[in-house]
Amino acid sequence: MPFHQTRRALALAACASSLLLAACGSSSIEQPFVPTRAIAFGDGFADLGQTSNSVNTNARYTVNVTDGSNDIWTQQLALDYNVVLGTTALTSTGTSYATGNARVNTHPDAAGNSATPTVKEQIDAFLANGTLGAGDLTIVSAGIADVVAEVAKAAAGTQTNSQALANVAQAGRDLGTQIRRLVTAGATHVVVVGTYDLSRSPWAVSTPALGTLLSSASTGFNDGLLLSIVDLGANVLYADSALYFNLVTGSPASYGFTDAITPVCTVTDPGQGIGTGTGQVNSALCTVATATNIAAGASYTTYVFADRVYPGPVAHRLFGDYAYSRLRSRW
Repeated sequence: MPFHQTRRALALAACASSLLLAACGSSSIEQPFVPTRAIAFGDGFADLGQTSNSVNTNARYTVNVTDGSNDIWTQQLALDYNVVLGTTALTSTGTSYATGNARVNTHPDAAGNSATPTVKEQIDAFLANGTLGAGDLTIVSAGIADVVAEVAKAAAGTQTNSQALANVAQAGRDLGTQIRRLVTAGATHVVVVGTYDLSRSPWAVSTPALGTLLSSASTGFNDGLLLSIVDLGANVLYADSALYFNLVTGSPASYGFTDAITPVCTVTDPGQGIGTGTGQVNSALCTVATATNIAAGASYTTYVFADRVYPGPVAHRLFGDYAYSRLRSRW
């Protein structure tokens, strides 16, 4: 589907579902929502460091910074509300269960690891002992790992493109089911993020044959998600990462970037890493010192992407601020 038709379809779906994206307008706000806690679920796009490796403790799928700045968008969003978001091992005013490569409802994960908790299982773990209420900001961010896993299988010839597209559409619907669980459990302010258009990723740039499939799979996941939460507009806001990263990669200089196609990290993973193949750059192994794929006179902060799929810290922070602006416009 051409880009402009895709965007129109998503905009219509979002408006029809009363999720109130910017294009749909917003009502006046009598008393702004001020959360006292944040709870996050998702995949590597939202992972604040559930695992450690030989390079990084609490490894994140971006350039792992050590200067105390935020390098994942969910953390930035929470901080914009003066809420500290950390992993389940940390004491904070917010807890993130999001785990790298996690799929919505399927094992193994995008890298072939069957031990990674799915988004459903992350929510299971929280609801087993926790409750949600009016003071909570609930964040659900998933879809990238499902698209990566299904497209990788199609590229390897273990399933057809049609099967991959059917599976990601189902994953989108499955995520909608999990969002409905959260609302039923008492969540009143849920921000939902699907996948950005992975045809804009360095993975697609370096593998042009996958571009069309990645675009269709990304759209299929998001459409399945949106249609499954069409009636939850009173409690749910969809923050459109596909729209935002299309804008950033289409005009990177407008956002302070010099490169929107090159992974700035250089450390490769002998295993499956982020799910795009063996021997590929894995940003969970990346530090500022190893983010060295940089043009003369530039900085890692001017690159949109850390590896072939996941953004760098600045792109994360900017998207977090974008999500915050959408929330403030709505609630």
